[in-house]
Amino acid sequence: MTRSVMMAAALSCFIFSAAADDSKVIKRVPTSQTSPSSGKDMFNTYCAVCHGKDGKGNGPAAAALKKTPADVTTLAARNNGKFPELRVYSTIQGDSETIAHGSRDMPVWGSVFQDMSRGTQSEVQLRITNLIAYVQTLQVK
Repeated sequence: MTRSVMMAAALSCFIFSAAADDSKVIKRVPTSQTSPSSGKDMFNTYCAVCHGKDGKGNGPAAAALKKTPADVTTLAARNNGKFPELRVYSTIQGDSETIAHGSRDMPVWGSVFQDMSRGTQSEVQLRITNLIAYVQTLQVK
């Protein structure tokens, strides 16, 4: 299993473990398979653990991360009212290096989706496109 798949597995199926010093630990578990046609299902399975089901960056794993996950509901607002579709695509695919993603705190979902799709590039693109379409529905008006 590749490193990105392991990290994605850890974050997509996050479980807190409280140690004596009250630190939070991410337990690594296998990544669940979802339909590439449902952006909502993919978001809830792969993204909500960090970004929260509402997309505000308050998922159950957020407290265990070095950097707070982005509030994806304000992407358009932070981009002069225009949803930054290409930037989001690039971030999910793993082509973009942002502060949060430079250390790969966020898994590179493009390679995870590639592994899940057994190399079928059209399915990878379908997954990312549908995931982005769902994130776009979360934008605050």
